[in-house]
Amino acid sequence: MKKLPETRVWWSLFLIAGWLLLASWPVAAAQGDFLVRLRAINVDPSSSSGEVFTNGSAIAGSGVTVDDDFQPELDLSYMVTDHWGLELILASSQHDVLGEGTLAGLGKILDARTLPPSLLLQYHFAPDARVRPYVGAGINYTLFFSEDATASFEQAAGGSSDVSLDSSFGFAAQVGLDIAINDDWFLNFDVKYVDMSTDAEIVTPGALGTLRVAVDIDPTIWGIGIGRRF
Repeated sequence: MKKLPETRVWWSLFLIAGWLLLASWPVAAAQGDFLVRLRAINVDPSSSSGEVFTNGSAIAGSGVTVDDDFQPELDLSYMVTDHWGLELILASSQHDVLGEGTLAGLGKILDARTLPPSLLLQYHFAPDARVRPYVGAGINYTLFFSEDATASFEQAAGGSSDVSLDSSFGFAAQVGLDIAINDDWFLNFDVKYVDMSTDAEIVTPGALGTLRVAVDIDPTIWGIGIGRRF
C-alpha cells in the first residue's frame, strides 16, 4: 500500500484542528442581544401577470414582466431567547415594468419603487457556534411609490399618463447564515422569498384609455453583508 506523504498528514491534522477550533469559538448571540445587519441585496422577481385590460377588454396575448434590482438592506434582530429572534427588515428597491407578449414592442412601460418592511420570527440552530445557521418566517407589507410612466410609453399612449400600484400584504420566509469574525462582528449570507403582488392602473389620455393588469412579483432576495451584535 502506498504510504501517505508525511506533509499531507500534518496538513490534514492542521486543517481538522483549525476547523474544530473555529466551530467551537465562543461568540454566541444570546437572549437580549440586538443584531444589526447591513447587506447588499439583489431583488430578483419571478414575476408573472394576467392579460392587460384596456377599457375593460383584454388585450389578447399581452402581459408585463418586472426586472431585478441591486440595493442596500438594513435589518434589526432582537433575540427573545438564545434560539428565537425577531427580525425587522428595511429596504427599498426600484423596478422597471416591461411589456410582454403582444405588448413587448412597448419595451419599458413604467418604473416604481417598493418599500416592503417585513417582520420575521427566526430560529437560530447553533447560537453558541462560530457558524450560526437560521431560518425565519413572517409577514410582509409592500408599499409602491414614485410610479412613473416612461417617456416612450407616454408618446405611444398619446400624452402624460397617471400610474398607480396597489399595496399588498403577503408572507415572507428566509434562510441565512452568520459567521463570526470576532466576539461582536460577523459575516452574513441570507436568502429570502417574499409573497408580493399588485394591481397596476395606467390612465392614458389617448385611445388606450385606462390600462389595468394584475401582477405577481414574488421576488427572491439574495443578500450578503456584515453584522454586529449589541
